Amino acid sequence: MDATIAATLGGAAGLVIGAVAVMAGRWSERSYDGEPTLVDPPLPRGVGDVLSVLRSIAVVLDASDAVVNTSASAVSYGLVRHGELVHHELRHLARQVRRDGIIREAELDLARGPNSDSNAVMRVRVAPLSVNHVLLLAEDHTHARRVEEVRRDFVANVSHELKTPVGGISLLAEAVIDGRDDPEAVARFAERIRVEAMRLGRLVQEIVDLSRLQVADTLHEPDLVGVDEVLDEALDRVRVAAEAQGIDVQLGTQPGLRVFGDLELLVTAVTNLLTNAVNYSDPGTRVGVGARQVGDTVEITVTDQGQGIPAAEQERIFERFYRVDAARSRATGGTGLGLAIVKHICANHGGEVVVWSEEGRGSTFTMKLPVAVEPTEDDPAADPAPGMAAAAREESSA
Repeated sequence: MDATIAATLGGAAGLVIGAVAVMAGRWSERSYDGEPTLVDPPLPRGVGDVLSVLRSIAVVLDASDAVVNTSASAVSYGLVRHGELVHHELRHLARQVRRDGIIREAELDLARGPNSDSNAVMRVRVAPLSVNHVLLLAEDHTHARRVEEVRRDFVANVSHELKTPVGGISLLAEAVIDGRDDPEAVARFAERIRVEAMRLGRLVQEIVDLSRLQVADTLHEPDLVGVDEVLDEALDRVRVAAEAQGIDVQLGTQPGLRVFGDLELLVTAVTNLLTNAVNYSDPGTRVGVGARQVGDTVEITVTDQGQGIPAAEQERIFERFYRVDAARSRATGGTGLGLAIVKHICANHGGEVVVWSEEGRGSTFTMKLPVAVEPTEDDPAADPAPGMAAAAREESSA
């Protein structure tokens, strides 16, 4: 090999070796200087175990907002999908906490799914977990929000409903004073006062009844109740009103049926259904009431030949103070609480109430209650009404 070429190659190799040595030295110095790398530090030990026992929905996010650990409920509630946080509101909270290290709390309405119109009310708390990680905790407060809305609406409705008869009585009393020299006017206004006072008393009583039904231990000691006795008593309570309107009330029942529960509450439920049937039927028509056993259930039905209930209204008729025909309901003295009371009574007895109706063909309301099964001699300690107390507790918490 020519000496000049050999010298050139040797110099080039020396330059390459020198450059590699300089780069290695700088890398070594950088590692000693403790400069940060691009890899996030690991999560503190035990975080996964803690998340698994938390009752709250839990999500751990890294510096890039990627989900590095989560509880199963976060996925089932739709907060995490494909390893990513779904809602931008949650990501925004996480970034704020990561930026300044301050714990933040918020109550957010979050969509339950990508194509869902329903929202879940989430109480969210976000806190720093490490240098680059944040912990997001969420609790579902949807039910609590709904309960509060129902309570607020109930109070508002009660206030409105009470004002109507109270205002009417006040105006009629003034009319009596102004017409005290006219005996006929006084008698007429006094009769109106009596009607409004009865309506007010009935409204207050139904509010009290509804409140009592929502107490968890209303049926803590159910009695053996004969369905025949329930129907006979309910018929006695509506017979005068039915005869006054020329409505024929017919009874057809399977004898000997019994259920466990409260006699007075069951009579109230059937009476409410019969009263509605009479009030919303035309003179000269029929109202039928009966009972039969279907499997392990006693079905008490009330059928009328009235105007029927529109399909769009049938899901709402069991709501408090809801009226399909407000004008007719007020004319008949209805409070809008009758069907709500029936619903609660059935639920507290471990049953339900359903409706079939078609406009122009009338309506049929059916109370479905567990049939009474008495303890046998072989099992004298058996619970005669299984599931009733649990159903009452569940309904009262709603």
